[in-house]
Amino acid sequence: MGGLELSCRRALQTWSAPNREQDQLRRHYLDHLARRSDGWSRSCVGAHLTASSLICGAAEGMVLLTLHRRLGRWLQTGGHIEATDASLEAAATREAAEESGLADLSLEPSPLLLSKHEVPCGPVKPTYHLDVQYLILANHLISPGVGEESIDVRWFAHDQLPDVDHSVAALVRAAGVRLGWQ
Repeated sequence: MGGLELSCRRALQTWSAPNREQDQLRRHYLDHLARRSDGWSRSCVGAHLTASSLICGAAEGMVLLTLHRRLGRWLQTGGHIEATDASLEAAATREAAEESGLADLSLEPSPLLLSKHEVPCGPVKPTYHLDVQYLILANHLISPGVGEESIDVRWFAHDQLPDVDHSVAALVRAAGVRLGWQ
C-alpha cells in the first residue's frame, strides 16, 4: 500500500461524520480504496477521490468561490489528487492556492463534508468524483487571482451566495456551523 493511499484511508477512517448519510459516504470511499489501490488517482476509471476546500474569511463571514470555466458554475476550489501530494490535505491546500492565487491559507485538518457527484472526467461514463471537502481559512481577505480553470473568483458573504448547487450550499452551511456563523 502506497503512502498516499494510506494517507487517504487514515483521513477517512479517523473522520467523525456529522450524520448517517455522510458516514455512509465515508464507508463507500473506504470500500472504494480497499478495492482500488489507485482509487485516489484520476487514472482510476469510473470513480476517484478528489480534494476540495471552501476558503473562508472567518471573522468577516466571507467565502471564496470560483466560477468554473468548463462547468459554468460557482464552486469551491479543488480538484484531482496528484502523485506528488503527500495527503488529501496537501492536495486540498495546493488546489486552493492554485485556483485562488492566495498564499496565506490555513487548512483545518478534519474534513467538513464528503460529496459524490458525476463529472465529465475521463473516457468512461458515468465517472464520479468522491470529493473530500475541507475548510481553509484565509488569514487576510485580499483580492484573489483567476486561474486557468476559472472565469472568475470572488468573495461572497456566506448568507448572500450567487446561484450555487445544493452541494456548495451544504458546504457553506457546514463551514458556518464550524465557524459559529449559524
